[in-house]
Amino acid sequence: MASSCLSKSKNFIYNLKFKLYLLNRTSAVTNPLFHPHLRHTISSPSSSPVRKHASYSRVNGFDRWFEPAFVGRRSHSTTSVSSDVSQLPVEPPSQQVLDFPGGKVKFTQKLIFTSNSTEERVHCYRVLDDNGQPFTDAESLEISKELAVKMYTNMVTLELMDTIFYESQRQGRISFYATTTGEEAINIASAAALNDNDFVFPQYREPGVLLWRGFSLQEFANQLFGNKYEYGKGRQMPVHYGSRKHNYITVASTVATQIPHAVGAAYSLKMEKQDSCVITYFGDGGTSTADFHAAMNFAAVMEVPVIFFCRNNGWAISTPVHEQFRSDGVVVKGKAYGVPSIRIDGNDALAIYNAVHEARKMAIKEQTPVLIEALTYRAGHHTTSDDSTRYRSIDEIEKWRGDQNPIKRFRKWIESRGWWNAVAESEYRGSVRKQVAQAIQVAERIEKPPVADMFSDVYDAPPRNLNEQEVFVRKTVKKHRQDYPSDVPL
Repeated sequence: MASSCLSKSKNFIYNLKFKLYLLNRTSAVTNPLFHPHLRHTISSPSSSPVRKHASYSRVNGFDRWFEPAFVGRRSHSTTSVSSDVSQLPVEPPSQQVLDFPGGKVKFTQKLIFTSNSTEERVHCYRVLDDNGQPFTDAESLEISKELAVKMYTNMVTLELMDTIFYESQRQGRISFYATTTGEEAINIASAAALNDNDFVFPQYREPGVLLWRGFSLQEFANQLFGNKYEYGKGRQMPVHYGSRKHNYITVASTVATQIPHAVGAAYSLKMEKQDSCVITYFGDGGTSTADFHAAMNFAAVMEVPVIFFCRNNGWAISTPVHEQFRSDGVVVKGKAYGVPSIRIDGNDALAIYNAVHEARKMAIKEQTPVLIEALTYRAGHHTTSDDSTRYRSIDEIEKWRGDQNPIKRFRKWIESRGWWNAVAESEYRGSVRKQVAQAIQVAERIEKPPVADMFSDVYDAPPRNLNEQEVFVRKTVKKHRQDYPSDVPL
């Protein structure tokens, strides 16, 4: 059987070679392109750029692809080739193009690969210097005193909220927490540039966006303590906030899964012709996931109004960016997908506000996705489950907490305008500390959601296996009551 197949293969190859031999013999007689005295002239760089092996290309069906690139009149028989030679294009190779389905592409005779990096990195847009003073030639929007003060006080509130809730976790009062230390400007300034009807698909480091939209300190505390007034009924981890009222989609622990969801939501806004957009936040680590790349491509192709906001804070938990990227950060990834992109100073509140404000206008008016890479630094631990001093130095952390602190920088700016002072600072910080402490005390006293809530909100009529699970849980809690919180109603 094997020898028979081998014999058939040899016969096939022999017949194919014989047909090609006859084809070339015929072409050599009738086609000047195959004449031995013309071959050298045609292939010479100094001669007119004619199409080599025209008959071979025509036989293999490539004419329909390359014809627009060579512009010559199509030959219909071997006898017409000689008359075509005088009509072949005379423009230099650099002016010839391939009319590819994705767009016209110019040809080149130079064997050059694209560079894996550029000598100069993509510039970073900035308005305020380290001392909170605006650059004289900076392109920036004018913002009012009221807006500036609200932005600053919200950043202070976020900072104090993080500090006190973090301490609560260390005291064992809540099970988990993640701070936004060093990234307060990203939270608040980006939120200030959005409209309340814009949808937010956050990661777990954007509570400031929710704070800006009116989520109260008591609502934050209720979620962290998982009491019966928590909107997720205690079924989420702490800091996994969500609010339908504020168009803030509930946080998921899984990295980057919110990015394609945001693109889908933006596509629905486009279909409904809504005057709003979607913004999704993620860290530099999220850009290494397949979800990020699939979402970017889908958003670009479908031309949806979504803002991709990357917090490039230097660390994907314990992985530094220099071990994660060979490219120039994240901003260059936008160009690869055909998405307008910008790199900004993530510790400059004015730069963030300006960039998001303009990105929102572009997204809605031009129906296009926009990518923003904000260079910042995670000055706190990744979460309360992390000790960042095991993979980075304390000196590095303190340098960013001091020299690049976004709150201090913005305070210097509003104080230079006479909009804030030390007295206002002291009074405000004292007031917020009391409010957060009171919210914690109230949240702790509220009982937990009943066990039945673990099995609701999924099915209209719960299936039998779910009912069986509920019965089993109740029996287990009753049998081992000492192992379960006393404030969980059965």
